[in-house]
Amino acid sequence: MPATLVIPRPAAGEFAPYYGKYIDLVPGDDALEALATQIEGTLRLTRTLTDAQALHRYAPGKWSVKDTLGHLTDAERVFSYRAMRFARADATPLPGFDETTYVPAANCDRFPVAQLADACGAVRGATLAFFGALEPAALERQGEANRQAVSVRTLAWIIAGHERHHVALLRERYGLAG
Repeated sequence: MPATLVIPRPAAGEFAPYYGKYIDLVPGDDALEALATQIEGTLRLTRTLTDAQALHRYAPGKWSVKDTLGHLTDAERVFSYRAMRFARADATPLPGFDETTYVPAANCDRFPVAQLADACGAVRGATLAFFGALEPAALERQGEANRQAVSVRTLAWIIAGHERHHVALLRERYGLAG
């Protein structure tokens, strides 16, 4: 990835207001830097758990830690796919996705937590390779996902903020430290 590539913070008109809550969680002025640096902390946090600990749910009907890792991985795949389509000037509107059906269908509790963490790290590696190879003009392109306009660069910020959101929940509601 070119050392000079920076993915600047998007303007408010580049995304649906809902995503502002994720974008606002990301410190700094470069989503690529955030994506590259935050993943190790997330993986360190989850790799310290036993499989039994990673099955913990802070309340009935809530996701386990394993489910959360699977969700992070799936969501990053979806957001990266959207970014790839739009970066390649594909104007085809893309549908939304429903995490309330994805998570149970993935059945992540059956996998070792280390395997889920490895998958999350591998997907982040692919995300970094993709965004790092983009030309600045591609970051500005927009498309429609879930009936909302979104720019390519915004999707990088959403991925980073979405991870920060769920890591905060793992710390606050699941009592994970590290």
